[in-house]
Amino acid sequence: MLAHNTVAGRRWIELLTRKEEDYLAMKDYDNTIAFLGQWGCFQQMVFFLLCASIMPNGFGTFSLVFLADIPSHHCLVSDINITEDWRKSIIPVQVVNGKRELSRCSRYKLDVVRNLSAQGYIPGRDVNLTDLEQEGCVDGWSYSKDIYQSTIVSEFDLVCSEQWKQPFTATVLFVGIFFGSFFSGQLSDRYGRKPVLFATMAVQTVFTFAQVFSASWTMFIVLLFINGLGQMSNFVAALVLGAEVLTGNVRVLYSSLGACSGFAVGYFILPLSAYLLRDWKSLLLATSVPCLVYIPFWWFIPESPRWLLSQGRVDEAEAIMRKAAKWNKVQAPKVVFEDYNIDETKTHLKERHNVFELLRHSSSRTTTLILCLVWFTLTIAYYSLSYNTTQLHADPYISCFLSAVVEIPAYLSSWLALRYVTRRLSVICTLMLGTVSLCFVLLLPEELSTVSLTLELMGKYAFTTGASLMFAYAAELYPTVLRNAATATCSTVARIGSCITPFLLSLRTYFKHLPYVVLATLAIVAAFAAVFLPETFKQPLPETLQQMRQRERIKCPCSARNNTPVPMMQQDSPL
Repeated sequence: MLAHNTVAGRRWIELLTRKEEDYLAMKDYDNTIAFLGQWGCFQQMVFFLLCASIMPNGFGTFSLVFLADIPSHHCLVSDINITEDWRKSIIPVQVVNGKRELSRCSRYKLDVVRNLSAQGYIPGRDVNLTDLEQEGCVDGWSYSKDIYQSTIVSEFDLVCSEQWKQPFTATVLFVGIFFGSFFSGQLSDRYGRKPVLFATMAVQTVFTFAQVFSASWTMFIVLLFINGLGQMSNFVAALVLGAEVLTGNVRVLYSSLGACSGFAVGYFILPLSAYLLRDWKSLLLATSVPCLVYIPFWWFIPESPRWLLSQGRVDEAEAIMRKAAKWNKVQAPKVVFEDYNIDETKTHLKERHNVFELLRHSSSRTTTLILCLVWFTLTIAYYSLSYNTTQLHADPYISCFLSAVVEIPAYLSSWLALRYVTRRLSVICTLMLGTVSLCFVLLLPEELSTVSLTLELMGKYAFTTGASLMFAYAAELYPTVLRNAATATCSTVARIGSCITPFLLSLRTYFKHLPYVVLATLAIVAAFAAVFLPETFKQPLPETLQQMRQRERIKCPCSARNNTPVPMMQQDSPL
């Protein structure tokens, strides 16, 4: 999930924007606390508690898959003064995507039907139904309870003329996540990682619970927006806190697989809970009340010693290290941070640049625009296929569970690809695999639903893998002076994809496979464009714009790998 979160990724990019002396200072920190070891009781506790704190994001981010799903419905007919034949025929039959089904938004005019019924006319025999005047669902709707007892759609009648509110609801959540991630990052830099982690968890829990008591759709989305402010913000805080507390290979494992796996576990708990509950209010309670178990975590998860040192609070950092030493049953030095330079964070580059400098040079401008396109495509494809899960199978709970499970091998594949495969080839292959999967879905007949489900899950796997690669690739493309600003800009453009995902999926009301057509077309264009991205695998990180421009040459993705030795700074990168 790291690649889907703008500010979380920016925190990693900031680690790479420091000068060499900053990096050496971090190495000094690791050497200073080496007496703890890397995988003692203290590190295990921090690792697993932080992974557990991320789990609510998995079912919170995708809970609208069930909360806002549209059950089968048609106009409510409450009049008892018509015959059974007319009651069965009062809803017009329409052809939708080649199938005949009852109209969801209209019925034959009730006054006319009542008169015809009173005169003894039989529908279809004495009366041609196509000649009758129709009206809207003036008495409301009748919703099927075969799958759900209730959703917010049936609760607030988000259908027909109000159906635009259904995709807009998900967009409100994503906008809240976007702003929450941004501001929580600033707050954690000022007030600390731990307070922001627990504050955002509290916001997420309290406002998820408050949504149960929504009296209207407007009230629901206001609470949903505030909920979104904390929804992924604690993911950001937990990711940074774990990376700053843990060291060495454990830090790499946590940032690449641990945090993402915690998100995925929460994701596939969601369909299990939804299957057992079937009611939107009960599901919200199930995703909020259990979060109270995280309250005791406050006394076990420490503040980041690195952040404390950056604030000059050496005594507090020392106390945490001594407590960690007791957990690990090792002897701590008399003074842990005796020679540590608490001003290490003041050695950032003094020269300030902005992303517009990239647009002044044609090759840099091309790289930035291509990266934005590729990242946008991967993001919108990931969220589209994740939110489309209820359409994959007759049972939406099975579909969602399979969609969640496929993320585990996707994250593992992205980690392996970063270690052993060239960046450009990895991105192109994931885009093409996703495209091929979606194209075959378009060609298959509807009766092969199991094959279609398999192909769409393959596409989900491909796009998840590709999206997980993007922060590492972007960090290696840009020079130190622009790395954070440029990557943040590109990932922000990509985040727009998540915000428009609900409206893309709503296009299936016009043609069932139209979202697939759009996604496949975008992926083909992005894959072709990615051919012109520079290769960065096993190459040193560029420090200047000149070094970046020297690398920006059009090469075949199949060209031989550059065997330039990897510098120390890149080898220990958390990416």
